[in-house]
Amino acid sequence: MPVQQLSDLIRFAREHSPYYRNLYASLTPDANSLTDLPVVDQGEFWAANTLQDNQVLTAPLTEAAVYKTGGTTGAPKFSCYTREEWREFTTAFGQGLLEAGLRPGHRVADLFYAGELYASFIFILDSLANAPVENVRLPIGGGAPLESTAPTLRDFEAQVIAGTPTTLCRLAEYLISRGEQLPSVELLFFGGEALFSDQRRLLAGAFPNAEPRSLGYASVDAGLLGCPVPGPDPRVHRAFTPHSVVEILDETTGEPIVEAGRPGRVVVTSLFRRLMPIIRYPAGDRAEWTDPEAGHFRILGRAEEGVRVGPVSLYSQDAQNAVAEADTDGRIMGMQLVVRRWDGKDGLVLRLATAPGDTATGTDADGLDVLAKEVVEALYTARPLYPDSVATGFVHPLEVAWVRHRDLVVNPRSGKLVRVIDERPTA
Repeated sequence: MPVQQLSDLIRFAREHSPYYRNLYASLTPDANSLTDLPVVDQGEFWAANTLQDNQVLTAPLTEAAVYKTGGTTGAPKFSCYTREEWREFTTAFGQGLLEAGLRPGHRVADLFYAGELYASFIFILDSLANAPVENVRLPIGGGAPLESTAPTLRDFEAQVIAGTPTTLCRLAEYLISRGEQLPSVELLFFGGEALFSDQRRLLAGAFPNAEPRSLGYASVDAGLLGCPVPGPDPRVHRAFTPHSVVEILDETTGEPIVEAGRPGRVVVTSLFRRLMPIIRYPAGDRAEWTDPEAGHFRILGRAEEGVRVGPVSLYSQDAQNAVAEADTDGRIMGMQLVVRRWDGKDGLVLRLATAPGDTATGTDADGLDVLAKEVVEALYTARPLYPDSVATGFVHPLEVAWVRHRDLVVNPRSGKLVRVIDERPTA
């Protein structure tokens, strides 16, 4: 699907998508700029984007690839791409891999995950195949046993390994435990989560000649977001112009931020997707412009719509649902997700505020310990990848911290509750 004019995309979405027709019902017919349009509410968007009686799609689902995106087990979320849209998606991302450091003839191992409708493995493999330089693709996958992955990388003298930081570190730990290194590796392409300094030290021990680099910024729901910008900070990207438009919006007023150094939430508009239009869609991240004229921005972490804990994606609504399921007596009056990092792993703390007059000591007598366990169990059931990642040592077990409502962090400008607090180091 070729890139469209924004005005044409808006008109098409209004005519063919019941969701966007309703969202834009109060707008004048000539509304054709982004600031004329409301930002998509993720809850409403996914409530309308159902498997049956879908209100978001602009046509019947007769020709498309369907991929799973974030959400709970009870309410899975899916993104659809026509073959033309997928080709455009992967071709543009493949072009961006040159900015990440891909060179002609590189032997690239794809260690992202495949199956169960997840897109990352196929997406990277297709992006490499559509990149404008020759390369040798090694489709190993993140689920392959390390006992076979390491010899394959060594036998083929892989020069680039692509995977999540968690996967790359797991491989590095395996190699180091065996007293081995892979000196042929020149680049470690990471994506899907942030890479931290303690992970860099681990990777250097197994890949002494490799440089970790972001392979790009994209998601299966939001699409193309950012092309890597060469330089010392792998968090800096630029929009995939002309395929997408990235905005950074003030988290209180919703107004577009145009100056450098002021954080806001990332909103994206995809100009090549028509089957499932993405127009002013919150990407779930915070960012700041580093060079507004060049369109360069720095990713600062997850926004309140979602959070990434190691390889696990969580939405604040997931935790809200778990609390509602477990807290049948209504003792919990507020909640925040606090992401921290210690001992080389991410961890999530559910900060739960009790009702006025309720004790928040967490003793067995008052039943808060039992309630905490029930909340954790409910969230683990909704997001089974979390306990799986705990069992494999990727993340710390979920913790609950009982607090007073006044202890919950609020936005100093608006007084609104901050749903997700990311306390991990950003450098």
